[in-house]
Amino acid sequence: MEEQLFSKKPLSMGQKVERIRTFRGIKQEYLASKLGISQPQVSKIEQQEEIEEDLLKQIADILGVTSEAIRNFDEDKITYNINNYYDIHDIEIKDNASNNFVAQQFNPIEKITELYERLLNSEREKMELLKENNKQS
Repeated sequence: MEEQLFSKKPLSMGQKVERIRTFRGIKQEYLASKLGISQPQVSKIEQQEEIEEDLLKQIADILGVTSEAIRNFDEDKITYNINNYYDIHDIEIKDNASNNFVAQQFNPIEKITELYERLLNSEREKMELLKENNKQS
């Protein structure tokens, strides 16, 4: 007699919303602001077994998916697809303008560094303006 060691309980509708929100990189606070509710209310929605259809459609629109995609969400399928079809360090994206494939690499540290450099330059410019204003006064 074969015994199943790990029996997975199907995800509730709220858990599916939470997983998709997380995969999309969306915070509860953002979802709450778009829905016009508080962050704790979003947390409660993500703990519910079922979600009203109208609310599910609103959430789906914000998450950029269909309500059907939320209903049919399967974490195992997502994991399988990621493991077998995507190299997260080098994603090929079709360039619609030229119909060529373009390799796009995203390095968040470079983006953060770029942002801080721009902010630092902006602050330096402000300091120079303030010094000039003080000299004129």
